[in-house]
Amino acid sequence: MRSPVLRFCLAVLVLSACAPYGSAIRAQEISNGIFHLKPLRPVAELRAEALRATPPQEKGQFRKPDLVELVKLDPTIKLDIRYASSDNFLSTPMYSQARAFLQRPAAEALLRAGQKLHAEGYGIVIHDAYRPWYVTKMFWDATPDDKKIFVADPAQGSKHNRGCAVDMSLYDLKTGKEVAMPSVYDEMTPRAFADYPGGTAEERRTRAILRTAMESEGFTVYPNEWWHFDYKDWQDYPIMNVRFEDLGSTVQSKAHGGGYMQLSIH
Repeated sequence: MRSPVLRFCLAVLVLSACAPYGSAIRAQEISNGIFHLKPLRPVAELRAEALRATPPQEKGQFRKPDLVELVKLDPTIKLDIRYASSDNFLSTPMYSQARAFLQRPAAEALLRAGQKLHAEGYGIVIHDAYRPWYVTKMFWDATPDDKKIFVADPAQGSKHNRGCAVDMSLYDLKTGKEVAMPSVYDEMTPRAFADYPGGTAEERRTRAILRTAMESEGFTVYPNEWWHFDYKDWQDYPIMNVRFEDLGSTVQSKAHGGGYMQLSIH
């Protein structure tokens, strides 16, 4: 699944096999532009279990987390935080607040990419950025095995947990409308692959514009999701599990090797 060629083949095989039933699959899984998935267990049960769990312990030296709230850096950034509403693949709010944070170097790189996108006539739409670890565990435990290539293993932690991954799309600066891409956000099908050859020429063009701008500033696209970009220095930051409602001007979070680390929030 990691090779672009293998992903292309899977996309062709799956879509060819399902061609007569493609509209039925969309009707069942995609409604009003939202991909829906029936969780393996009740979300309330998964949440309670995840909040009791402990993130994986890490060894080594990490940089002090310095999370920056993105809309405070650039007012042209639009937020569409699906996990703060029921408009997400689990149809249940994951966050209590619609906010988006990145580590400062990643945030500054995102702004530089945004300037390049503005020159192309596009603005940035943010769907997710920093994500507490317990939410990653909920996603993993809720998702069937055949779709786990689209969610991070909590035993390893997600780059979202480190404040170094962003889920995003584009909007047209003239109309203010989000542009169409080959798949909807969080869609767990081959259409979501970063190199998926289908969709319209215009959808592939805007996907390429987004990817080019982000890669030019030190981000790498996740091969299975065109919207997901990881910042190059993600290894320098620890896995975090601070809920949005607990983020203040300065908060303390227990480090996974013991002791406490100071988190600066701006």
